[in-house]
Amino acid sequence: MTIDKKLKIVLPAGTQITPEHIEENIGISKDYNNFELRKAVGSRNAIKAHQIAKYFAENPKDNPIVVSVALLFGFFSQLLHLHGMSDKNPRSVASALKVNPYFVNEYLDAARNYPMKKVSYIIGVLRETDVKSKGVGANAIPQGDLLKELLVKILG
Repeated sequence: MTIDKKLKIVLPAGTQITPEHIEENIGISKDYNNFELRKAVGSRNAIKAHQIAKYFAENPKDNPIVVSVALLFGFFSQLLHLHGMSDKNPRSVASALKVNPYFVNEYLDAARNYPMKKVSYIIGVLRETDVKSKGVGANAIPQGDLLKELLVKILG
């Protein structure tokens, strides 16, 4: 059953479906998800990134840190690859990183925001956070706190 059919069951007939209806009834937020977190981190928007982290901390079952760390690891691995490329033509970048050409500018902007040395450091921090999130050397630190610490290290 599609999302719109599910919502038609719970909403009055003729109601225009909004993102708020989806978030309330399905649990998917258009503003607070891992893709928006990646975008905020890539653009160095610390305020937005920390708002998302706060939302994730308040909803840990819907936003496990292992998913966030994996997505950010993939993103920064792609940035490392981008830094090593000699041809930064958008078409070449999209092909090499295996991303939709629509997202290439986000990657190019992030590469300007994060020099290669910083990207290498961040990959190490992501690995450290992944291990801590699995209980190694972290003494049960809440995942929201781990994510906030991670963002401070990335954006700092």
